[in-house]
Amino acid sequence: MAETIGMLCDKLTIVKLKQYHTTDDKRLESLEKQALLLQKEVNEYINDAINNKIPFEKLTFEANKVYKKEGNEVADVEGNFGEIFYQLADINCKLWHEQEKVYEFEKVADQEKNIVVKQLAKLNLERNKCIDALNNLFAELLKNKTSN
Repeated sequence: MAETIGMLCDKLTIVKLKQYHTTDDKRLESLEKQALLLQKEVNEYINDAINNKIPFEKLTFEANKVYKKEGNEVADVEGNFGEIFYQLADINCKLWHEQEKVYEFEKVADQEKNIVVKQLAKLNLERNKCIDALNNLFAELLKNKTSN
């Protein structure tokens, strides 16, 4: 299993965004199936992790983004699991709307193109921080559970 809890949560928020932004019945039906499968996978992942079926060292997989930090500062991710999940959903929503601009990039004013690209990069950094934070928090919760 190459997924982590953070990656699964990320996928689930993206499916939800797709559901929100479509009206096509056939696509909505397919997305509902995806959402249910992902929810099941999240539940199975948590169950497997609790029952030590996933090696502890595989619970986290840091993004290890290599980028110039100066000029690309993003806020630290803090909070409990629900708060971080909410931040991830919010960031993915913002990413969705920035990405929409790229689909018709020729319509973006020349002086704004660099801003759009920079915003996409920073939002992706924030997204990865949320995914890593969810993974680390989940691993920490399990570590505390096993040490009690």
